[in-house]
Amino acid sequence: MAEHKWDKSRMPSRHVSVGPERAPHRSYYYAMGMTEEEIAQPLVGVATCWNEAAPCNIALNRQAQSVKQGVKAGFGTPREFTTITVTDGIAMGHQGMKSSLASRDAIADTVELTMRGHSYDAMVTLAGCDKSLPGMMMAMLRLNVPSVFMYGGSILPGKFKGRDVTVVDVFEAVGQHAAGNMSDEDLHALECVACPSAGACGGQFTANTMATVSEAIGLALPGSAGAPAPYEDRDRWAVESGKAVMNLLRKNIRPRDIVTLKSLENAAIVVGATGGSTNAGLHLPAMAHEAGIRFTLDDVAAIMRRTPYIADLKPGGKYVALDVHKVGGIPIIIKALLDAGLLHGECLTVTGKTLAENHADIVFPTDQDVIYPVSRAITPTGGVVGLKGNLAPDGAIVKVAGMKTLRFEGTALCFDCEEDAFKAVDQRAYKKGDILVIRYEGPKGGPGMREMLSTTAAIYGQGMGEDVALITDGRFSGATRGFCVGHVGPEAAVGGPIGLLQNGDRIVIDAEKGSIDVILPEGEMEKRRAAWKPRGTDYNAGALWKYAQLVGPAHLGAVTHPGGEAETHCYADI
Repeated sequence: MAEHKWDKSRMPSRHVSVGPERAPHRSYYYAMGMTEEEIAQPLVGVATCWNEAAPCNIALNRQAQSVKQGVKAGFGTPREFTTITVTDGIAMGHQGMKSSLASRDAIADTVELTMRGHSYDAMVTLAGCDKSLPGMMMAMLRLNVPSVFMYGGSILPGKFKGRDVTVVDVFEAVGQHAAGNMSDEDLHALECVACPSAGACGGQFTANTMATVSEAIGLALPGSAGAPAPYEDRDRWAVESGKAVMNLLRKNIRPRDIVTLKSLENAAIVVGATGGSTNAGLHLPAMAHEAGIRFTLDDVAAIMRRTPYIADLKPGGKYVALDVHKVGGIPIIIKALLDAGLLHGECLTVTGKTLAENHADIVFPTDQDVIYPVSRAITPTGGVVGLKGNLAPDGAIVKVAGMKTLRFEGTALCFDCEEDAFKAVDQRAYKKGDILVIRYEGPKGGPGMREMLSTTAAIYGQGMGEDVALITDGRFSGATRGFCVGHVGPEAAVGGPIGLLQNGDRIVIDAEKGSIDVILPEGEMEKRRAAWKPRGTDYNAGALWKYAQLVGPAHLGAVTHPGGEAETHCYADI
């Protein structure tokens, strides 16, 4: 490639690099060993969530160095920076989980502040753990400078007694151990082998769901999300992502040119088709909100309801991300859906080409049973279903992939926090036919809308997964399986019906009809509402207090600011 002369007159970095009045700013760049040529080039933020908190993030630093090579090859000047993550596998099952969803918005905020503060012109973002993927994509859409997203890659499966295992097997083993069906020795042996490498959880849990979204929505290079974190192939994709962002900068293609209502629909379709995480019902509306597009839980659920389920992936199925990679990666899923006419193929992507053009030469492999053609779908409707009724007027969501029964009728057993519910499960203080209700765990009421994997996995470990249901105004891990209804809104903390339930109330959940109702005499709910009083939390200062003041309802994405629609200026145009 011949040397490229850049006109910085409309780029944000002119504010820190051009003209005699910016001599003090340039002196800082010289202090870091930069040349005049590098200062004159576009400044490209390379944002990662690298840290030593979890395997999901530990390989991002290595991949960032490769991104920087690609940026340099395209005559840009990369500037690496990091932000936080909270990793759910370690935060799960205790008060630390309140920090998880709040971290998504903190990631977007800190990336925004770094980019604004230093006037960078473009961005490549790398993320590994659940909330960091939507957090980074939200920042891309908020700033709207040319940007490319890259997933850090999934973990390799562990091996235990001859079978593939993931961290979910360890969570479920806790329940088996509590029920006396697993020895101390076996539990210890399993925990030692379940997570054998760097990378995010291996099933179609939240990280891999949002990685699939990144390709389908057009913000990541096709094929870039597939290789597991330890594979050297990830470094090649990182170099290509760096080159791609420079191409976008030349063509002035921005994230909001790529993320439209149609591409958001494509994203929801791939989530349904892969039996992906219910958390997509939070993250897609939040991403849309950054671009000034209204796309709610209702929209996500309606699309997933009519989408065939074609990828046999954990937790509902049997395969993990490595198996998808071996048969050709996410492009195979997208190709199957394009061939069936289920995706908007005309949507623009970070290659500068459309989704259909990117996948025109992909050949669907017929010698595998990880991904099915739509004509032989595992089930005709998607793996995730939206519910509404007098118990959830604003909606709720349930993952049905792999479930045998789609209707559950039972009696409420109410808990006002997850710890109490887990304790009851651990002590087997529940019975067949119970519907465990965990409330005051919503975005405001938690605060932070915790996931309930410890509780749901323990129920499965005790062999009761098919015999009880669970509903919450909190969330579920993408790894949760069973009749588990999350995002029930309005949440208990704002007076939602879930907060008015009492032990013994009869509840009917029907995933086929899309309904969730409590069977009560007319007027009883009003009587309880009149007697209801709001509760305080233990978080009356600090980041979680601040989050609780700002956060909106789950069905709109649990967002914390007015979004793209309210903007009077866009950062990319400063």
